Amino acid sequence: MNNIKLTLVLFFGIIFQILGQNTYDFLQLDSSPRASSLAGSYIADNLDPNVIFYNPAGITTIENIPISFSFLKYLADINSVSLASTFNVQGIGKFGSALRYINYGKFEERDESGNELGTFNPSDLALTIAYGNSFSEKLTYGASIKFIYSNIASASSFGIAGDIGMQYMLPENGWNFGVSLLNMGSQLSYYNQTNESLPFSVQLGASKKLTHTPLQLFFALTRLNDADRFKFINVGIEFTMSKVIQLRFGYDNVKREEYKIASTSALGGFSFGLGIDVSDYDVDYSFSSMGSIGAAHRIGITSVIK
Repeated sequence: MNNIKLTLVLFFGIIFQILGQNTYDFLQLDSSPRASSLAGSYIADNLDPNVIFYNPAGITTIENIPISFSFLKYLADINSVSLASTFNVQGIGKFGSALRYINYGKFEERDESGNELGTFNPSDLALTIAYGNSFSEKLTYGASIKFIYSNIASASSFGIAGDIGMQYMLPENGWNFGVSLLNMGSQLSYYNQTNESLPFSVQLGASKKLTHTPLQLFFALTRLNDADRFKFINVGIEFTMSKVIQLRFGYDNVKREEYKIASTSALGGFSFGLGIDVSDYDVDYSFSSMGSIGAAHRIGITSVIK
């Protein structure tokens, strides 16, 4: 693409340093406040429709028809929204759908000589359709397909990807285990005729509800396909204070290192959240620190259709 502004290149360079070096890296952003406040250690969750973004097997045991909406306020003028829902088809299994959209704000478009051509709003979009079912009472599986669209000014890119996952549950001991392979796919059309790889990841996670306590622990290895696989450690704690209020805390080991400036990371890599359950509505908020760079704020609401 010839018509591009230097600041756009620098801007996306910063984003790619934060998220990775692939195309469609927005797929790695945490969408839901609950997942974000637990630092994305969500592979073994099976109570929230937003698990569709982490492990499609997790939708199998979700009851009723939950609909979840989330809003993310990211750096600068970057904003994102997501929708997720699941429903059961008797005798066939559980189905889920999700939409994720991110807008990067307004940019001036200039040619290679610096002449102003107008403005544009680059954005990314992904539509997910998932299916989940059970091998047994304790073992579930799931798969999903994603249709991805990305645009920068007059240029665009299309892609397709799939996720697969399994969960093993031991409810009598409070344990859930999960494994997922995310973003397996390819671009169908490219920017600058260059075929870039998707942010493929192999994830392994577990959650444990501590007996006779209000605590649930979450743990995940999020990049087992990476050479430094054991650096990608995410942990979370959910504290149920009452039937109405939950407090959440999370820690992302790699982000802690990435957000370090000079010799300090401040609160970089740490996340905090609050959940309030009122009637058939769950309202969630999360704060994710990026150290001196800034912070991301997410708010979401989930309603159940019985």
